[in-house]
Amino acid sequence: MNSTCQDIIDARWHIPPHAIPIPHPCGRQQAHERSRFQFSPIHSFTHPSPPPPAPWLPPPCYCSSASALCSSSSPQRRGPRPLVLPIAKDAASLQYVARLTQRTPLVPLQAVVHLGGGFFWVDCERGYASSTYRPVRCRTAQCAAAQTKSCSSCNLAPRPGCNTNSCSFFPGNPFIQTSTSGEPAEDVLSVSSTDGSNPGAAAAVPDLIFGCGPSFLLEGLAREATGIAGLGRNRVSLPSQLAKAFSFRRRFALCLSSAVGVAFFGGGPYRLLPGIDVSKPLLYTPLLVNPVSTAGVSFKGEPSVEYFIGVTSVKINGKPVALNRTLLAIDKKTGLGGTKISTVNPYTVLESSIYRAVVAAFAKERTLQRVPPVKPFGFCFNSTGVWSTRVGPAVPQIDLVMQSDLVFWRIFGANSMVVVNEGVSCLAFVDGGTNPRTSIVVGGYQLEDNLLEFDLAASRLGFSSSLLFRQTTCANFNFTSTR
Repeated sequence: MNSTCQDIIDARWHIPPHAIPIPHPCGRQQAHERSRFQFSPIHSFTHPSPPPPAPWLPPPCYCSSASALCSSSSPQRRGPRPLVLPIAKDAASLQYVARLTQRTPLVPLQAVVHLGGGFFWVDCERGYASSTYRPVRCRTAQCAAAQTKSCSSCNLAPRPGCNTNSCSFFPGNPFIQTSTSGEPAEDVLSVSSTDGSNPGAAAAVPDLIFGCGPSFLLEGLAREATGIAGLGRNRVSLPSQLAKAFSFRRRFALCLSSAVGVAFFGGGPYRLLPGIDVSKPLLYTPLLVNPVSTAGVSFKGEPSVEYFIGVTSVKINGKPVALNRTLLAIDKKTGLGGTKISTVNPYTVLESSIYRAVVAAFAKERTLQRVPPVKPFGFCFNSTGVWSTRVGPAVPQIDLVMQSDLVFWRIFGANSMVVVNEGVSCLAFVDGGTNPRTSIVVGGYQLEDNLLEFDLAASRLGFSSSLLFRQTTCANFNFTSTR
């Protein structure tokens, strides 16, 4: 790293302090600790004074006439019809992987879903080729939208990810806690439209802003993944850019599955086989803003783009768990504490005192024969005598209570128990240590077969609790037929 780069990092960038690393459920350290930051040696940076933003360029036309339908090779840009993406769970990494198409000509790719990620980025070092690739130049409106305040130069021959006078992006991989320098760019992204029941014609954004990252950032990602799809609360995340491109509300819904789930962009209905609209009824709770960034690299004073909710208490079988409630609030100065929703964590992570209290209350409600724990879990038991119900094993219900006792996210056995061996199950919660960045991190396993609607415009979360009660699952969107 040259001195210019170091000066800019020291002066302009803030990496959140994390006092004590937390054990990761899969044997790695959790993304609550200090991130590693790496610079590409081919980039240098300057920090220009902010100029007036340049206007957006009009997007290219993909259809021969305004009424023409586009072929799959030239998808149509139109709106405000909602969009749909398949999201598959990778069994080896326990990550959730979205399937998209990008570039010209269109190339299918897979990107790991990062619910709290700031933007979509892909590996540009391994054969990125597209006739519609355009780097985002300094002093442009696109650069301002990306909220980047530095510019970079590349001393090699121009190629995707290496251009002079482009803005600077900092793509990160939260699974290995690493961020690095990269190039923001624009290119075509194609996503299927939907009527809420089936995928329809492909729709394209010809100028979606994304990040070009290096190949080493793919470490720790699902085997076929070539990047990360960030769905966070900012202007250049996928939900925000799709809403802007197609003029629909800044709202998306996530329905994860242990098989192939689904994400909707632009609103409901969200129909799952056999024709059940799971967009209603939902309970709603405000989305909170953590004033301190939780990203690997951020501007000083920048808020987090992750999704925080106001859990005020935890109940087991309707009985309050005794815990330190100050841990449930976000400290406005440090950003510590609170509750967030994450697709990075495969299981819910609890601060140590909360974890111990939940386990004790859970064990008190049901007599279970404990057995030696199986990592990463701490509470395991003989499950041969536990019967099954429509919503999973018949074990005590866990409620995350929000702004009132009438608003709670109920976690049934299907989302609270995980089978680790024949006849052995474990409570699917992980001890996160005594000084985590966030007190409660609701992980992917607890999200499965629950419909979550993130309404960015209204700053609220709608949630369904288990769809198994409604005799459907998140794997039941009909991707096999189109309209």
